Amino acid sequence: MCHDAFVLPYTTYLRVYQPIDAFSPADRDHWEQYALSPDRPRRVNALAAEQAESLGRLLTTPPMVAPEQESRNAYLRRVNGRLYVCPWQTRLRSWRAFSEFTEATPVALSEAFVPVSEAERAEDHYRAWLDSGAQARPGILSSNWGVPIPWFVPFGAQERCLVMSEGSTRTLLYLTRTSLGMRRLEHTLAVLREHIGQSGVPASIGNLQDWLSLTAHPDSLLELDYGGLPYLLSNDHLDEDHSVAEVAEAVECLASGDADRVVELRERLSRRWRSVRALEHAN
Repeated sequence: MCHDAFVLPYTTYLRVYQPIDAFSPADRDHWEQYALSPDRPRRVNALAAEQAESLGRLLTTPPMVAPEQESRNAYLRRVNGRLYVCPWQTRLRSWRAFSEFTEATPVALSEAFVPVSEAERAEDHYRAWLDSGAQARPGILSSNWGVPIPWFVPFGAQERCLVMSEGSTRTLLYLTRTSLGMRRLEHTLAVLREHIGQSGVPASIGNLQDWLSLTAHPDSLLELDYGGLPYLLSNDHLDEDHSVAEVAEAVECLASGDADRVVELRERLSRRWRSVRALEHAN
């Protein structure tokens, strides 16, 4: 399905929104002015604008792995009159994504997508940036064709927001305070350790906890955004998707010893997200 003349990537996102006072004075001034600008991408169009930038780089000759300068755009939220900012960090995220791509792809195949000269240029710039001691942690995580199960843990069912308009807006997201999300993660880890043992706890849950601990300000917000998936999935599928509530219930059932219900919920989650991943092959 199309949105604002672009086919959005079927990618989901986990974003940290830092409070405005967590930034340096220079960055704080930039983001405050940015929030007032009539020309910045608005929330409803921000994902399409970010995708358009990426497509523009890929369509150049040769294609560009990452922009020369870091993006000065951001996702914004205001809660109780306070401004929260999630910078796009397009250059950093592009570098990291390309590093993961080259590590997982044979050299001959990767060269078919990106010329050697551009690949080396991107790698050199990323290495120099890291050597400078710059902040290397992105405030946005992404996942293609699904939501990693640990991403559901920090949220509560009451934080769900589903929009299925007849126009161009289709959204399913959750928003919470990071401090509350961290408490939910800690509770889930404690339950898992008690009932299945440390060796059975997925490393991805601890990795998520570590990422938030190192990245997020104590007063920050955390958002789970289904991104482009709602444009692919039916209204019924979205309306019936209560993965956050099901994960939370599974944790409590594990804690109370209701193994049958845990298995039932796990199978329901597996069926739902297996059906989404199957669409990747259909496309």
